[in-house]
Amino acid sequence: MDPEPFKVQRAVQDAMATLSSSRNGVQISEMLGTIKCYLGGTENQVSLKEREEFTSVHFSAFLQGLVSNLSPEWIELLTSDQQKELWDSFFLEGPADQAFLVLLDTIISTGPGFRLKKVISILEQFLQTGGMSALMWAVCHQQAQAGLPMLQETLLNKVVCLPDHLCNKLQGNNQPIFFPQNYFPLLATEIIQVLQRISDSLRGGLDCSISFVSQVLGKVCMHGRQKEILNVLVPRLMDLTKVDCIWQRMCWRLVKCVPDRWMETVVCGFVQTAPGADVLSRLLGNLIVKNKKAQFVMTQKLLLLQYGYATAVLQTLIGYLALDNLRRSLLIKVLKELLETWGSSSAVKHSPVEQQLYISKAILICLAHLKEPEIENNRQELLTSLMGGMKCHLDSNLPRVRRLGMIVAESVSSRITTDEPSLKFQYEDDDETRELKSLLIHASPPQPPVIDLPNACENDNPSAMPKAVPKPSGNLPPAAAAVPEEGPDSELDSDDDLIPYDMSEDKELKKMKAPVYIRDCIEVLTGSEDMDKWEATMKVLESLVRRNPAATKEVSLELAKVLLHLEEKTYIEGFVELCQRALVAVTITDPIPVTQYLTSQFYSLNYSLRQRMDILDVLALAAQELAQPHAAGKNKPHSTQSPCIQSLPSSDGSQDWKRIVNERIKSKTRRFAKGQSLLEPACGPNKFSSVAGHFFFPLIQNFDSHHLWD
Repeated sequence: MDPEPFKVQRAVQDAMATLSSSRNGVQISEMLGTIKCYLGGTENQVSLKEREEFTSVHFSAFLQGLVSNLSPEWIELLTSDQQKELWDSFFLEGPADQAFLVLLDTIISTGPGFRLKKVISILEQFLQTGGMSALMWAVCHQQAQAGLPMLQETLLNKVVCLPDHLCNKLQGNNQPIFFPQNYFPLLATEIIQVLQRISDSLRGGLDCSISFVSQVLGKVCMHGRQKEILNVLVPRLMDLTKVDCIWQRMCWRLVKCVPDRWMETVVCGFVQTAPGADVLSRLLGNLIVKNKKAQFVMTQKLLLLQYGYATAVLQTLIGYLALDNLRRSLLIKVLKELLETWGSSSAVKHSPVEQQLYISKAILICLAHLKEPEIENNRQELLTSLMGGMKCHLDSNLPRVRRLGMIVAESVSSRITTDEPSLKFQYEDDDETRELKSLLIHASPPQPPVIDLPNACENDNPSAMPKAVPKPSGNLPPAAAAVPEEGPDSELDSDDDLIPYDMSEDKELKKMKAPVYIRDCIEVLTGSEDMDKWEATMKVLESLVRRNPAATKEVSLELAKVLLHLEEKTYIEGFVELCQRALVAVTITDPIPVTQYLTSQFYSLNYSLRQRMDILDVLALAAQELAQPHAAGKNKPHSTQSPCIQSLPSSDGSQDWKRIVNERIKSKTRRFAKGQSLLEPACGPNKFSSVAGHFFFPLIQNFDSHHLWD
């Protein structure tokens, strides 16, 4: 009689031998039924110890044997019912983690054929019948009992990367269930099932680990699938945590157990997916207080280092900080850091306007959540940051940045000053302005007396500082000051007695001032919809380029690209000439890089013949202007005749005959050394000689390549 420890091993060996050699369907089905009893799927009972030995020691090898013997002839020895009950059931009812690894490894290592199709079909059933939840539940039990870390790491990689493995293997024959957009929502549903089983286990007083589920969530988010998994996971958790404290604690633990290397993607995903601050607070708890990585992500990275999130995400994040007393200290800290960044002159000069707008929104949202005691304790520090930041913004040459400074300064002033008048600016009211102001509506205190400031956006001096001025009662025309005050009967006088203004020399006032900086011109030409401003920019662009060579060289290539592809948005007299002259000016100012760009584009595709001729015209005109000598101080009149004093003609009519005689003599006399004063020829270095090669050789190198013109 076999010793007890070898009974299961001998049964498995006999089964493997029978499956490999027998072609008798009855014998094969009986052998499979005998082995299945170790899974508890038949009426024949075996001891618990034997079951554990089979599942932990022999199950994977037995599954590999089943797959290795799989062929069309062999599977036909079993009926369809026997295939489902005896062959498929080992993969669908046995230990899910081992079955999953065997199935996936077989798919990766097997070539096209019947075996591959059969294994893919079983894997598809495995996913549809809750195999993933069974797998994660088994690993959670192993973690609670100090399971094998290498096996858990392998399972984690296989579970998360399943769509990649199947896509690489099957390519065009891939099944829809393995697509990422279908697989990860399914995985989220399976995670909910695992969490439900963990909840039931905790209610029953049994210990269970949630770490593997957290690792799956973190790795999926790290692979860029936040949207697919969290769009399913967050709404379900939101409903389950409303009234159940165990689910709340499980959810907090789920995120807390995410490894630090994946914490950022998970936290960002929850912040973006949660529909409000209260939901985010319910899902994360005080994670930001307990986890330094999460605190860095939520207070630094999402607010100061990134700026691509919507306003609703900012409101959710900052509202989360304000909902709990333990987190409100971080709210004050965040506001101070935001104001410090907002008031940094370097940040104002070098950061994009979109990032400054993002920070401005965050500041206003923080202000809306502040309480009066918090304002009172930090009033002086906030006021200091306000004044420094306001000056940096008003010193900017960008109207949008100045306006952001005004709006934030108004808002901060209205919240932190109670006894003194708050600041008030005048600026254009548009959608952006209204959105910024709306962020303060629900927490705005009573408005104190205001100080009216002139519109700093329109002021030629951008560093103008606010000062108290009386509010004017109205604007009167200049002529109105000279009109004496009329009596009460003056309204009966006839309008015919009024003297009309002389309007013959009046000129049409332009609605927009022309830009004064090269970068402003580029911004107007590429994005502005204001046709008046666009026309004004075209008319002053050439002169700006010639007057500011240093500024032009910084953006010469960008400006050349804009001018080469510029289209006439509205009718401008001489538009083609204006555009050409501006491009010539850019080429002369920075000849080498601009010429290299123009010559490279001449043979490029997708250019019309007109554009190619424009490139040649610009190069020719620029070459001519560069070749002209420019010598200052040498273009003086030169004449061999000595200077003489000419007497004014007398008003006496008796002297007219002398003048007539002298003119006749002068007209008849030929003088070889006398005549119009000659100019000394200008001389100086030829600027074209050093750059001539850049004009010529790039154009001639493809001259005989006719296919470029086809």
